[in-house]
Formats: sequence, C-alpha cells, structure tokens
Amino acid sequence: MAAPVPGKVPHRVLEHLEEIQTTEDIPIPSDPLDRVIGQEKAVEIARIAAYQHRHLLLVGPPGIGKSMTAQALALHLERPLQEIRTVHNPENPERPTVEVVSREGVYQEREHARATEGELIAPTEAPVTVAERLGYRCPRCSFYSTPADRHCPSCGNVKQQINLNQSGNPFRDLVGGILELTVPGGNPQEAVRTTRLKNGVEEVVAYERAEDKIRVLDQRALERRRAEQKESPHKVLVKIDRSTFVMATGASETELLGDVRHDPYGGHPQLGSQPYDRVIPGAIHEAHEGVLFIDELPSLGNLQRFILTAMQEKRFPISGRNPQSGGASVRVDNVPCDFILVAACNIADLSHILSPLRSRIAGGGYEVLLDTAMPDSEHNRLRLAQFCAQEIVTDGRIRHATKAALDELFKEARRRAETIDNRRNSLTLRLRELGGLIRTAGDLAMVAGSPFIEASQMQEALRRARSIEEQIKDIYGSYQGGMRQDATEAQRQSRGYYAWNEHRDPDLSGGYA
Repeated sequence: MAAPVPGKVPHRVLEHLEEIQTTEDIPIPSDPLDRVIGQEKAVEIARIAAYQHRHLLLVGPPGIGKSMTAQALALHLERPLQEIRTVHNPENPERPTVEVVSREGVYQEREHARATEGELIAPTEAPVTVAERLGYRCPRCSFYSTPADRHCPSCGNVKQQINLNQSGNPFRDLVGGILELTVPGGNPQEAVRTTRLKNGVEEVVAYERAEDKIRVLDQRALERRRAEQKESPHKVLVKIDRSTFVMATGASETELLGDVRHDPYGGHPQLGSQPYDRVIPGAIHEAHEGVLFIDELPSLGNLQRFILTAMQEKRFPISGRNPQSGGASVRVDNVPCDFILVAACNIADLSHILSPLRSRIAGGGYEVLLDTAMPDSEHNRLRLAQFCAQEIVTDGRIRHATKAALDELFKEARRRAETIDNRRNSLTLRLRELGGLIRTAGDLAMVAGSPFIEASQMQEALRRARSIEEQIKDIYGSYQGGMRQDATEAQRQSRGYYAWNEHRDPDLSGGYA
C-alpha cells in the first residue's frame, strides 16, 4: 500500500448499500479530491503533484473528471505568498519595473495605510469655520447638509462664497485695502489644514471631505501620507489574496500572455495614464503559485510554445501585442509565472500537442490516462451513489434520491459502460451525462411535488434524456430522413446546402437521399 500523502484528511465512508435509504444518508467528503469518482490512479498522482509541484497531462474523453481533478488539486495548494506589482520607472516610463512583495510585507502596508486613513467624525463635531469651508455648514442659518447641496436646504441661500481678494483677483491690489469682494456660487474646499492643541502641544491637522462625514488626519498621519507620496507609484498586477486555480481553456494570446492597454494620449503625465498603470497580466501570471488549467490543450496551436517558455523560465514578459496601439512600446520584463500546468485533451488530439511541451510535462510531472469505466462492485456502486448525492447538493434545486432511484441509475451506468465502451460488468465513468440524467429526474420530482426522486422519475428521465439524433431516428427513421423533411420546398429546389446527395431516394417521392 502506498504511503499517505501529507494533506490527505480521512473521511467517513459507507461500506454497504444497505446503509442507504436516500442519498441524504451519504456523507460528502470535505477533501475535493475524494469527490472525484472512479479515478483512483489520477487522484493519487494529483495529490503528489500538489505536494511536489509537478505538472499533469490528463487524457480521456469529455465528462470523466479532468477539470474536477484540476480544481481539486488547486485546493490542496498553500495560499500564495507573493504579490506582483508594476512600478513606475521615472527614467524610462515605457519600461516599468516589477516588484514582488511577500505576504507579510503586504499586510504591513495595509496596517500602514489604515494608520493614514485618519478618524471619521460628524460635521457637527468639526470647528465651525472648517465645516463652512468644506461645504457642510451654511454660514447664514447654521444648518448642516452635505457638500453636494450647493444651496442650503433650510434657507435656500448659496452655502459657499468666493472671496475675490483670496482667489486670484487681478484687481486685488486696487481694491484689496478698500473693501472685501465676495460672490456666491463657489465650490467647497476638498480639504482644510489648520492647527489644534492636543495634550498641550500644538500640531498640524487636516480635515477632508468624506461624503457625509469629515476625515481628520493628525500630524503623524500626514507625515505617513507624505512618505507614501514620495514612493514610486505602482499597480498591483497579481493580488496576494487570489484563487490558486486559473482556467485558460481557449484563451486568446492577450488573455494568456497579458497586454498593455492603449492610451490615446500616449501616456501624457497630465492627460493620459502612465505605462505602468496600463499593464494587464495574462493567465500565466495570474496562475503564479497556483494551477494553470488548459482543457483541450491542442486548441491553443502555436501559443503552446509560449507556455513552454513560461514553464522553463518561470518568468514571462508582458508587452503590448497590438502594433497599432500606444502600448506596443511598453514592456515589463521578468514577471513571475511559476505555476503548475494541468493540461487535458482527448486521445485523438495527443499528436497535436507540441512535442517539446509534452516532453517538459513528462520530464517534470506525469501523464495520466483516465478510466472510462470501473468494475461493477458494491464499493463502486457506493461511489456512484456518492456522485449522485454530490450532484444533488451542488445543484441545490432538486430533491434527494431514494434507494430505488439509485438502482435505476446503476442499471443505466451498466448499460452505458457496455454500449459505449464495450465493458461488461462495469459502471460508466462518463459522469457528466449521468449528472444531466439526475437533474432531469430531480426536475420531474420537483414538478410532481415528490419529497424524493423515485425510480419512476428516473425511468422517465431516461426516456427524456435521449439525444437529438435518437429522437430524429424515432420520428423520421434516420438522420438523413429528418434532414430531408426539415428542408423547405425552396431549399430543395435550390439544391443548395440541403441537397447533399444528387441521387434520388427511391423510397420517397421527390427530395434527395
């Protein structure tokens, strides 16, 4: 017996089908890998891959648990320890630098940021002159309202006055000593700085508008804010609190590798946005310290070579990918992308995987062929019953199933294993279709008001779950017959798309076979 892999938590399992009255009696494992049914070899290797950070290639037909295995593997990884940022480079803005901050560093920065947030107070608690200058207090009737109210809701007068002698009046030298000129309609100030006595010591304090409150920043908070402003501006590319599972199935080049947004102002410091702020990470960067899952890997075509480079270097640059965009001149080098690749494909597509990429996976991980059926034993029927319970709980809108309904499910699993995979005395592991069958039976039970999914509803679901091709064959005799009947007279006369065969069907009057 193989040694247990660290991180595996045992759970209560049923040993006999007699212990089940309904699927409500079946315990669902807390370990997501234990919820993968019938793929013991793949699950064992996935545990090793999570613990040792190995790559995986899962091969098999759709609906047998490839994506579920990848998601479960990701949940066995530790939380990410690094946050990735782009930092403004004042000497060469088109070449932002990369900063990697540890989890402890991020938390320290958050504590520091909270210290600069100051204290929120009600406008009535602020000095009268401060409340008036910020636009909270009406200077005429002393009524308090939000700065968004330009006119006092109480007296109707304009709350804010502009003192021309203090607002850049070009004639200030002529009239400044004679009279004070004010006009209504000014905008309230965003912030006011003044001094106050605290514990007998005078200190600088700032009051800022904060919607219906006023934010108070003492001298210590102001000093911390000034220190932050001296630091180079940055943007968080990959957050510290992120998912360890990133799906990149069918991703475009931009989605997979990242890009730099276009700026019509060319990064002008006053009008546009700086290059560091326009960098967008790709899926390979977001999967740093996690799992990058790509189903149907061959569909990526030539993009596979970039994944190979990222796996080799564990770093990949981000640059603008549209030559007509202002982001084409921006490039960020050495962006970390240390991920576990879990790729999946069908047997027929194996030859379309880039040979060096497959070699890299095999050299630093495992290739696993998933099973399509499992022996028909009591243990495996219990596992299939667990799958049924999981589907019901995950759906959340259908009832639990009775033991008799499970027996019907077992019969169908045997039939599909024999007809599809030519495996006798086996149960199918093409579970996605079985999940659809369970949901159909559950919907029938809900409509009928039944407290549980009964055997009769599972049987009716089997009748309704037939494919379109089977339904066409029952009604029209064959798929081709359905196509002929579905075509309009004009389509048949045009001998276009629906005239797929030039030979007349002797069994039918008109039309084409």
